[in-house]
Amino acid sequence: MSTTKKLKLEELGRIDVETFKQTEKIPLIVVLDNVRSMHNVGAVFRTADAFIIEKIVLCGITPVPPHREIHKAALGATESVDWNFEKEISTALQNLKKENVEIIGIEQTTNSQNIDDFSIQKNKKYALVLGNEVDGLSDEAFKSYDAFLEIPQLGTKHSLNVSVCAGIAMWEFFKKLK
Repeated sequence: MSTTKKLKLEELGRIDVETFKQTEKIPLIVVLDNVRSMHNVGAVFRTADAFIIEKIVLCGITPVPPHREIHKAALGATESVDWNFEKEISTALQNLKKENVEIIGIEQTTNSQNIDDFSIQKNKKYALVLGNEVDGLSDEAFKSYDAFLEIPQLGTKHSLNVSVCAGIAMWEFFKKLK
């Protein structure tokens, strides 16, 4: 029986920031709508790096890099993943629509569909929008969404942490878009 050992960082074969910048990204943008926690923002950056997403758009009160608390969770991903800030979520989504990006809200609504049932197509570009930890997606931008998806939950809690939700959603899109 062989012995299993953990790999050391240098054995993982990870790319450097410059190579990451030149790597073809999956056609996915993550938009954070008034996410208040710097740890959540950092975690989203780190996951976005792992799944080579195109960029992150930070909106409203969402904190922006550089900041020590974001860096704690991001571990340098704010340097690799492209990002920009847009004060108004409505403006951010309008700009993405102009680029023919399909806008997907991650939210429990009367019209949400299970993320497993959503048809992700390789010939499309998507934006996953995640909202505030308490209030969810901003109401004023609801008209801009092409679809709302939710992650099935069978326990007693009604929601997931926004960075956990982002990770699950990014993984679902990554699997089908890579």
